[in-house]
Amino acid sequence: MAWDFETDPHFQTELDWIEDFTRNEIEPLDHVLGNHYDVAAPGFVKLVRPLQAKVRARGLWACHLKRELGGQGYGQVRLALMNEIIGRTRFGPIVFGAQAPDSGNAEILAHYGTAEQQERYLKPLLDNEIVSCFSLTEPQGGADPLMIATLAVRDGDAWVISGEKWFSTNARYAAFFIVMAVTEPDAEPHRRASMFIIPAGTPGIEIVRNVGYGSADPTHAYLRFTDVRVPLDAMLGESGQGFVVAQTRLGGGRIHHAMRTIAKAREAFDRMCERVLSRTTKGGLLADKQMVQEKIADSWIELEQFRLLVLRTAWRIDKHQDYRKVRKDIAAVKAAMPRLLHDIAGRALHIHGSLGLSDEMPFMHWVTESYFLALADGPTEVHKVTVARQVLRDYQPCPDLFPDYHLPRARAAAMARYGADLEAFETAF
Repeated sequence: MAWDFETDPHFQTELDWIEDFTRNEIEPLDHVLGNHYDVAAPGFVKLVRPLQAKVRARGLWACHLKRELGGQGYGQVRLALMNEIIGRTRFGPIVFGAQAPDSGNAEILAHYGTAEQQERYLKPLLDNEIVSCFSLTEPQGGADPLMIATLAVRDGDAWVISGEKWFSTNARYAAFFIVMAVTEPDAEPHRRASMFIIPAGTPGIEIVRNVGYGSADPTHAYLRFTDVRVPLDAMLGESGQGFVVAQTRLGGGRIHHAMRTIAKAREAFDRMCERVLSRTTKGGLLADKQMVQEKIADSWIELEQFRLLVLRTAWRIDKHQDYRKVRKDIAAVKAAMPRLLHDIAGRALHIHGSLGLSDEMPFMHWVTESYFLALADGPTEVHKVTVARQVLRDYQPCPDLFPDYHLPRARAAAMARYGADLEAFETAF
């Protein structure tokens, strides 16, 4: 039996190095560089590339990938312990070669890409020479992938793709797009769509505009595809397998989002704790006020509960090696993480007063980001439905008017089991 809450000493040494490296060398980049996906920017080349080289030399590059793809093949527990450190800074994931959506898109290409596609796109993507875009959501369909209207029609030796996509992250920097489009309009709903890889710059691709949220850069594109022609082998997987291909990236992506959410929530919590020990009001420290203490206690409890849920989910993924067997756990993590960040960042904002509300602190952005987390990779409501359905599979309905746990029925059953013994005992005394 193994049930342990300690990290093995060797990996703890790595985590200690990651902590120091992130705090002292990566975090300052957030204040001096622009978008962390603009890999061609001179500042990125000058400052980020040397840090990536240090990570590679340490053997910590793209640890989520299998060794044959250039990673370390780390399990999800180790990745969780890493991501709860590097996730607190914008540049952390990309310095370690673990940034979304590229990590998920790499999984798709590794599973479904041709040898030529892997050479052209996967290899430079894994090396962070390029970045990519996953384009699924559409303006008329929102979170419902069954409402996808972008159409791919076969025309001789090519597919011709037309339609619109919404909130396609990093399209402005991407070297290629992975796009879902309908190829089998008469099939049953989950077998209508297929997945395609489309090089950036292909005629017919238009960025209508880039949008942002909160204080984030406007890097989420409103895309229009007009008669975009791609060869037949641009389809990833078989026709009608778009949802199957998408799931290759979504299970891992959701748990990695949760790991990085722990990092941001902990940053908000740490700053809140420092603040209450540093400020006085009404003749005493903020830390001595009971309502402030309640905020500290609630935040610590919620953070520790969520972290344990994430680590247990990561452990179950490592154990089963099948995301389908951990679907309930992943959905629970995805449903819980927006509120965690919202509540802890919101309390930190409140305790910092007007300074916390201002753009001189990150709390307002983190609160806004909590709503992003509640929508990205499916809204919270969808994941709660998944949890409920998965939980209820382990139960059966009662065929009787009153259930077994109805107290009169339970008492009658207990008397049938022990009544004679009790009667004999009472007679003897």
